[in-house]
Amino acid sequence: MINSFTVLAIVPARGGSSRIPDKNIKELGGKPLIAYTFEESKKSKYIDRTILISDSEKIAAIAKQYGVEWPFRESEKLADGTSPDFDFFLYTLEWLKKNENYTPDIVVQLRPTSPLRTVTEIDEAIELLAAHPEVDSVRTVAEPEQSPYKMYKIGESGFLEPLLTIPGVPESFNLPGQKLPKAYKHVGYVDVMWRRTIVEKKKMTGDKILPLVLPHAESGINTPEDWEYYEFLLRK
Repeated sequence: MINSFTVLAIVPARGGSSRIPDKNIKELGGKPLIAYTFEESKKSKYIDRTILISDSEKIAAIAKQYGVEWPFRESEKLADGTSPDFDFFLYTLEWLKKNENYTPDIVVQLRPTSPLRTVTEIDEAIELLAAHPEVDSVRTVAEPEQSPYKMYKIGESGFLEPLLTIPGVPESFNLPGQKLPKAYKHVGYVDVMWRRTIVEKKKMTGDKILPLVLPHAESGINTPEDWEYYEFLLRK
């Protein structure tokens, strides 16, 4: 709890993974990948409750070892990998209200594919949202490796076209990076939103999103190459 606001953390984890079989329970650095997320969530001084949303009994068994609840089995429709986050978050919050009469004020999304996330980042994101009741959510962001102002799309003619331009500046994509507008990428370390953003506004993050800028953040684990890179990072 923070400032009288109750806080629920949700860890979404499907059992299936096409690129890395059993990714969420595969051992990384001596423990299941998802264990890193459970551990940091349980360390938070604000999170009152952490729940797993999953279709997998194997993942649920690991959650139990870390004191994390598995209130219901996720439906096949929601767990097929194509449903947006909003669908299963809305379903979860409606299920909790209907079956437990439980309505948290703040909802924290913790993706298990970001094992380098720390409890400090979790709590800072919660503090930022709690201090700003007028916004819809907080997202962790970091500067990208390459500015989107130096990226292109292929137009209908087949020629390259700049993805973004600076009005009044010809060939702004050729400017030095330090002269381009600051841009940030979303990194899935922590997403924090008011329950009302999801249930009332019917949006995952809403329109007023505050940034928690991280000085450095790694992208999540999605490919076998990512897995090897994280093993290297953990060994370091």
